[in-house]
Amino acid sequence: MNLDKYRYIVVEGPIGVGKTSLTKRIAAETGAQPLLEQPQENPFLERFYRDSARYALPTQMFFLFQRMNQLRDLAQTDLFSAPVVSDFLIDKDPIFAALTLADEELNLYYQMFEHFSQSSPRPDLVVYLQAAPATLAERIKRRGISSESGISDSYLERLCESYSRFFHHYESSALLIVNAEKFNPIENSGDFELLLKRIAGMRGKREFFSRGD
Repeated sequence: MNLDKYRYIVVEGPIGVGKTSLTKRIAAETGAQPLLEQPQENPFLERFYRDSARYALPTQMFFLFQRMNQLRDLAQTDLFSAPVVSDFLIDKDPIFAALTLADEELNLYYQMFEHFSQSSPRPDLVVYLQAAPATLAERIKRRGISSESGISDSYLERLCESYSRFFHHYESSALLIVNAEKFNPIENSGDFELLLKRIAGMRGKREFFSRGD
């Protein structure tokens, strides 16, 4: 795929949908620079999945500062010197905050988010991967990451609903919504090539892609 049209691509979606794996594959196949979340560096994450009320704020703030530092470093090294593909969109960060933080904590978070996010670079294209909560739960179980063992079905359901609402109103970048239920561009090379062609051939601001399109 020729990335000249899209110098900064973000792959997004709820936990377990495959966004990081797809980001890595796009980067490997195209020579783009990968920009990845580092959840293993968050010392609060595993405790959050087991006791969300207690650890929501430090977990959220750690991720916010981590992501903003990554974007700041990227901008300082000249974002457009090489194509970039990332597995996080800073604009969606409040999704998790709204799901987990109490009112006063949420107000504090929003103040910090508004302060830092205004200067963050905007992607040219966002690829939003969708899958049902049951599918995500199965994928999370299959990959067997210990810190994710405490994720509940109800949390995944609320997360998917929040993602759907967010991207229903998202207009900041071109958006490709991909039904990832039976479409596997990570392990299936044919599906991966189909996705690259669809990305390269996008004409509108918002398009949808599912198996059989």
